[in-house]
Amino acid sequence: MKDPLFEPITINGMDVKNRIYLPAMHLNMTTDFIPQDRMIAFYAERAKGGAGMIAVGYSTVNELAGNPGCLGAHSDDFIPGLKRLSGAIRENGARAILQLNHAGRYNHSMLLGGKQPVAPSAVPSRLTRETPREMEFGEIKQTVKDFASAALRGVEAGYNGVEILAGTGYLISEFLSKVTNQRSDEYGGAFENRMRFGLEVARAVKAAVGPDYPLMFRINGNEFMPGGLRRDQLILFARRLVEQGVDGLCVNVGWHEARVPQILAEVPRGAFAYLSRGIKESVDVPVIASHRINDPETARNMLSDSMCDMVAMGRALIADPYLPEKARTGKDGDIVHCIACAQGCFDHVAALAPVECLCNPQAGYEESRCLQPAAAPKKILVVGGGPAGLAAATAAARRGHQVSLYEQSGVLGGQLLLAGAPPGREEFIELAADLARQAEIHGVNTYLETPVDQALIEQEAPDEVIIASGATPMPLPIEGIEEADVVQAWDVLAGKARTGRRVVIVGGGAVGIETALFLAEKGTLSPEVLKFLLVHKAEPVEDLYDLATKGTKQVIVLEMEDAVGRDFGKSTRWAMMEDVKTAGIQLRTQTKALAVTENGLKVQTPDGKKDIAADTIVLAAGSQRHNPLGVWLEEKGVPFKVVGDAKAIGRAMEAIHQGFLAGAEV
Repeated sequence: MKDPLFEPITINGMDVKNRIYLPAMHLNMTTDFIPQDRMIAFYAERAKGGAGMIAVGYSTVNELAGNPGCLGAHSDDFIPGLKRLSGAIRENGARAILQLNHAGRYNHSMLLGGKQPVAPSAVPSRLTRETPREMEFGEIKQTVKDFASAALRGVEAGYNGVEILAGTGYLISEFLSKVTNQRSDEYGGAFENRMRFGLEVARAVKAAVGPDYPLMFRINGNEFMPGGLRRDQLILFARRLVEQGVDGLCVNVGWHEARVPQILAEVPRGAFAYLSRGIKESVDVPVIASHRINDPETARNMLSDSMCDMVAMGRALIADPYLPEKARTGKDGDIVHCIACAQGCFDHVAALAPVECLCNPQAGYEESRCLQPAAAPKKILVVGGGPAGLAAATAAARRGHQVSLYEQSGVLGGQLLLAGAPPGREEFIELAADLARQAEIHGVNTYLETPVDQALIEQEAPDEVIIASGATPMPLPIEGIEEADVVQAWDVLAGKARTGRRVVIVGGGAVGIETALFLAEKGTLSPEVLKFLLVHKAEPVEDLYDLATKGTKQVIVLEMEDAVGRDFGKSTRWAMMEDVKTAGIQLRTQTKALAVTENGLKVQTPDGKKDIAADTIVLAAGSQRHNPLGVWLEEKGVPFKVVGDAKAIGRAMEAIHQGFLAGAEV
């Protein structure tokens, strides 16, 4: 049977070798609108990895459309840089698409040299905290022309097609939505009028590039905005675009300020395929599905089930640029999957930093972190099989060193396994398996249930040691803690400790919140049971919602500081806090645990000392470095490096990157 993922497809005469599309992603790898060498290398690597079609951008259509961190397409001066980028993609086997956009009210005056952003109406942006200036009629007409002019620059720069971004809360979707369009002229009011700007852009661009040049639009399938467009209206917009000559549609999800999670790990894989299906069934051009498609099997199923004609795999190809080639050659098991953590991609973009990746330390560093064969292969011993140890061992083995990794437990993955325990965080467990598989592929000798001590090191006589022995829970000075029903959060997440109905968690960092969500899930309906009851209309929808979100445990989280979850990534924290609210978890900040009592815990609050009833107390107050071998190795003169939590307590991204660099340098 043919693999649907590798069936060729044609978009208005443009032959694409497979159904994998790398959509445009903001990378923060430009200088004054011109792509940096690292951007060229980034896209060249993904083209080599086998993606059929790659879009770059977004690219600006005029001076108010974006900022110098974007690709520029609003002047002929930028054509040479755009040409270098398209050449790197095409020469390595993929079709190159230039995405064009105007950010509208999502732009920042700070990034526009003090100029005020423009929009259909002067509606403040929750994203930027600024109020845009309402566009004048002449400005609208000129912006339509600007899209067409920018598209022609894309043609001159060697792109195989152009894509217009008409969703995500940017200018075209701002015209479409009543949330941001309060005009009373021909561009406002009825939906037919609100579509006018986007349709004019489509007509103008098509007229400029000609009937035989592929023109695509990336549109929302659902805005997920209160008062925003419904699915049926967006399907109508899709039909009208095709009537204007649009040759393909990529279906996006939500606005940036929407409160429905779109890109995070809690979003099931392929969750938004129903949106592309609705549009595919309504138009006669290829339709591309987007969001949370991070493995070939999900993509194959979506194609086979007629949910779409192509799949957009963005962050999946940041995590593993060779995902397409691995899938084509039957090596799905060798893929390193995106875990939707957003730490290196969206969080970096928000901080105006270049995109990196938790799962792939070479993403964004394709040239500077290219592993070179070791001049003289060494015998390397790695202590610890968590993320830092696995990354170090694999990098060293890839360079040709003889690497042995020792893990004292019976499983590889370390704290990734704990991070994957709460609901919606299972991707971390898959990352642990992916890292272990990479170590196996590259010939790392792995020994489980084998603690490393001085005798073992003397017996193995390595040339160098990499210590990735992780951390241990931080002890807490709470009176009576030794005699009470007190457990560690790590043991709860690992399934080694049970808890009662009333649980108090001491510590409101990431581990404390994750443990709270893990416990709050107990007693709720599983997805399978929920679907069964819903399909058979066994209970009212409102009751099913409560049964799916309210568990059997009463969970309270105590935090001494004035906020919880500070060590989550920015993209993740807001969604985790929404989940905390939905689950009914109580958060008590500025609260310090003082002593265990007969019925629970005595605490200090801003209002004085209080007692909290609890059946079980869970400690989640942080961790401390664990490195029992460092001093001895130094005394013996054995070269060693320390990485991950054994070096400094941090997140998985720091651990994996540190491990990789250690392995790359031995």
